[in-house]
Amino acid sequence: MEVRRRWIDGDESAGEMLARLSTERPFLLLPPLHRLPLRVGNVVELVGPSPSAKTLILIQAAISCILPKEWNGVHYGGLGRLVVFIDLDCRFDILCLSKMLKHRILEANGLLVETTMEQDDADKQACDKRSHPYVDYVEELHALCMRRFLYVRCYDSFEFLATLKTLHYQLKQVEAIQQSSVYLLMIDSIGAFHWVERASTFSQSRNSNRKSLSLQSMSETVVQDMKKLLLVHPMLVIATKAISIGDRYSAKEVQRKKSFPDCPDSRNITSSTHKLPYREYMPSVWQVMFYEKLFAAYIS
Repeated sequence: MEVRRRWIDGDESAGEMLARLSTERPFLLLPPLHRLPLRVGNVVELVGPSPSAKTLILIQAAISCILPKEWNGVHYGGLGRLVVFIDLDCRFDILCLSKMLKHRILEANGLLVETTMEQDDADKQACDKRSHPYVDYVEELHALCMRRFLYVRCYDSFEFLATLKTLHYQLKQVEAIQQSSVYLLMIDSIGAFHWVERASTFSQSRNSNRKSLSLQSMSETVVQDMKKLLLVHPMLVIATKAISIGDRYSAKEVQRKKSFPDCPDSRNITSSTHKLPYREYMPSVWQVMFYEKLFAAYIS
């Protein structure tokens, strides 16, 4: 009886419930993400070999999210929302994000004068040619956008699990300070720890005195924690995964139709059949999790 009463009472108002379940159309994502009708609650896997610019695609999408739609009369076309970037590969270059963000700000204000991204001080020189208020203006907006980018680095699977389990409380604090909600959750290289954990599980299995999580149970815990997080914080999840193209022993054919009852903003999707010369190494529990797969190898 007490359980029924708690269910009837609820812990949120009708307005909060509608806001949580709203299926707003996403902002215009840059290629190749624009090919899918993505919305909050979807989990997208971006796969490709190492030189296929997967992290660069994440950076471009993150910049479009943290930039405001309009600022002091200048149109930027962003969302003004928060982004959580979980770096499992431990090779993310925050300076690259900062330079690309400043380039977008200068471009929207018409302050770029024959500059390129390869020139380290080109953006600053373009600002210095104009009045000092423009410099303060660019720096103020740049700092505001960078505060919307939440960066987390994990060095092993246990740190990744700890991050997922505590992310809800961290997001509540950050959203209260920033007066904005998280729209994008990015996981760079979801399979970064796969082979290490696989080797570790094999070596530890030979020692019966030590207890350890298996690779399957680790993946199941990650998927469960992500589903719980999406229920409380509906957001679009984009995860990258490195693969090796050209494995002649396993041409992968994928054809699936999935629904995600735990995620209110997701919907059924039937993907097309792909014949891909690469080996799928992630556990099946993760394969059922994502909404669609994009192949950066063929895009680039």
